[in-house]
Amino acid sequence: MDAPPEQEDSLPFVRIAGYLEAMRLNAPRVVEANLNEGFLLLSDLGTQQYLEVLREDNTAAPNLYADALEALLVLQRRGAAYQSQLPAYDDRLLRFELSLFHDWLCETHLGIAFSDEEEQSWQDCCDLLVANALDQPQVFVHRDYHSRNLMLTEANNPGILDFQDAVEGPFTYDLVSLLKDCYVQWPAAQVWQWALDFYNGVDAKVRERLDEDQFRRYFELMGAQRHLKAAGIFARLNHRDGKPGYLADVPRTLSYVVELAPRYPELGFLVDLIESRVLTGLEAGG
Repeated sequence: MDAPPEQEDSLPFVRIAGYLEAMRLNAPRVVEANLNEGFLLLSDLGTQQYLEVLREDNTAAPNLYADALEALLVLQRRGAAYQSQLPAYDDRLLRFELSLFHDWLCETHLGIAFSDEEEQSWQDCCDLLVANALDQPQVFVHRDYHSRNLMLTEANNPGILDFQDAVEGPFTYDLVSLLKDCYVQWPAAQVWQWALDFYNGVDAKVRERLDEDQFRRYFELMGAQRHLKAAGIFARLNHRDGKPGYLADVPRTLSYVVELAPRYPELGFLVDLIESRVLTGLEAGG
């Protein structure tokens, strides 16, 4: 890996790779590191990305997701020993991420101007989503645990990539990243069944404090925060970094928020904004 120090600090990658190796998860092992020059020699996890495998053969999904859910349970269970050494997924970071949707997708990309009343409604939604995240049990969070960052490997599947931004944060964050993926979508009933498989695999003490209904609320509202963030990032990648390809993923990403409307009337402003102004703006060529 060539990561010039003036562009990227490789120390978090090296440190977290060590944590994952200690957890006996399958992540690139750092063989040698020259952090002054930004060079790392890493073990190889092959070329079969989860996303590519799923697009070629969706019948592979049950086994791939079973492995990914088991690895996530291991990450949270064994990661408890390391999570306090990670940055906190705190109020400031959660709100900054939500601002990406507001600033980059709505304002910069689509030219949507919020009235004072709409700004207040937006802040009310942000307050709800941030409170939901902070109220959850806090665990070791990969923070980008999805089909582009998981590799199909013959042994100890999956191989786990792109973990350098790991934080101590909400229990359901990585789960929703995996199951409500911005790049591949599954029927809602299947998503919830996989989520229940995960829930049934967590420590019994966690389930005693967290019933299924509360788990579902945590999971679904956590998804809204993540998908708003992701849609904002996709717009930023277009305008700031000259990478327009991700804009095609925005409608899929925001569809996860829209589907929450019947269960969460408190997201009414947000769902209406997405349906009436954001998605229509994108369809019109925005």
